[in-house]
Amino acid sequence: MNITVVEHNPKWKHEYLKEEKLIVKILQKELVNSFHIGSTSIPDLKAKPIIDILLVVNDIKALDNYSQQFEKLGYEVMGEFGIKQRRYYCKGGNNRTHQIHAFQYDNTQEIERHLSFRDYLCQNSEIRQQYGELKSKLAHKFPNDINGYSNGKDEFVRKIEKEALKWHWFNR
Repeated sequence: MNITVVEHNPKWKHEYLKEEKLIVKILQKELVNSFHIGSTSIPDLKAKPIIDILLVVNDIKALDNYSQQFEKLGYEVMGEFGIKQRRYYCKGGNNRTHQIHAFQYDNTQEIERHLSFRDYLCQNSEIRQQYGELKSKLAHKFPNDINGYSNGKDEFVRKIEKEALKWHWFNR
């Protein structure tokens, strides 16, 4: 996978909304909600130009019945892909453009983890800047190594996820 980190692009929100419409047509009543997550959802954050989508669904196993429809949209269906009770889809091959993380509505730990991280970074410019700089350095160091890039972010992300969850519950 090619790893490039760029300045925030306001068009990413529109790319999410365009893709969300296609997904809603496929899933209809199975979909509980959809969220733009990940770095492209956070204003002023440097990011890989990949639209991350969080789907909350009624029945995670029922998503397996929609594999052909997702493939028609250009997604590769990856199953759980390392996280139990998730369904993961990616689009664009080595030049990935979109990825979907789907969870059943009652998997609140995973859903809250993603949403809290996004919301916390939106509210904290200093941490947002630190994260953007870290991602830029790692993309330069690991331009074709997604594992090296991800491992380099791991400690920072885990620390911020803990802070974000506490912040979420404090500000609720």
